[in-house]
Amino acid sequence: MRWRCVMAVRSVLVTGGTGTLGRAVVRRLLDEAPGAGTSAGTDRAPAVRVLSRRPRPDDGSAPDCDWAVGDLRTGEGIDAAVAGADTVVHCATTLGKADVGATRQLTEALARRPGGGAHLVYISIAGIDRIPLGYYRTKLAAERIIEESGLPWTVLRTTQFHDLIARVASVQRRSPVTAALAGVRFQPVDVTEVAERLVGLAAGAPAGRVPDMGGPQVRDHADLTRSWLRAHGLRRAVLPVRLPGRTFRALREGANLVPPGGPGPHGAGPGRPAAGTDPGSGKVGDGAEEGYAGGLGPAGERRPVGRITFEDHLAAVTRGRRP
Repeated sequence: MRWRCVMAVRSVLVTGGTGTLGRAVVRRLLDEAPGAGTSAGTDRAPAVRVLSRRPRPDDGSAPDCDWAVGDLRTGEGIDAAVAGADTVVHCATTLGKADVGATRQLTEALARRPGGGAHLVYISIAGIDRIPLGYYRTKLAAERIIEESGLPWTVLRTTQFHDLIARVASVQRRSPVTAALAGVRFQPVDVTEVAERLVGLAAGAPAGRVPDMGGPQVRDHADLTRSWLRAHGLRRAVLPVRLPGRTFRALREGANLVPPGGPGPHGAGPGRPAAGTDPGSGKVGDGAEEGYAGGLGPAGERRPVGRITFEDHLAAVTRGRRP
């Protein structure tokens, strides 16, 4: 299933619109219907505005849409950026504790603008309430700021992007061996499919916390690492490394996964394959409707599942077709 929609809003602001996910969201918005990206928008397509800390580049690489310069860390330019936006897709991140202040700056700017607040759609990470990682605590705090802001909101948590799994392997490309987390599985999802889901949520009514989204396969980290090495023609040993601490124990227990069929919001447990996963292929949601897992989300909704595998992603990168 594709989360295709006809936008009913007049203007969408994308924070972090020049980042990995933000670029994909902007591209999806512009592709959704003819006329998107102009200042006035059309009956079928909204005006699209990118919020960036830097001016629009003059090399032609920027998308054909409105451009706002502002800094969520300080609040400079944010009031002007949010003016007139019906929906804000919040993709910006500092990759650190400053995300909390940045999210507060955004919600306060939306709350004080004339005419009331916009629908705020926020991207978060699966398992942030179960994995005691510093950045995850920051994302959880940002979620709470949004929930308590009084604004209409939607929060989507997803598993790690294919790009992150590939990056972990890539930074070790000159090493004689490649390390992987022992006993840790990932369910990577493609950033373009997350963007597609976010655009669908932005087109709809505020929904609160929606079901988490994951990729189509649950795979051992060492297995994913070997796939990356093969795709790049590298013959290296993969060394599984078991790291101590509560964070890595939670990862080994599957707190980062969102397979269907199990109890609670995750359904995976220590030493068990993810529920609903084919033990041979790692595929999630066997027999489920395309685009959705067989299990239910926190509110009884069906979980969305991506279609693009890690190998699909690597092949697209190799062919130069990756956005």
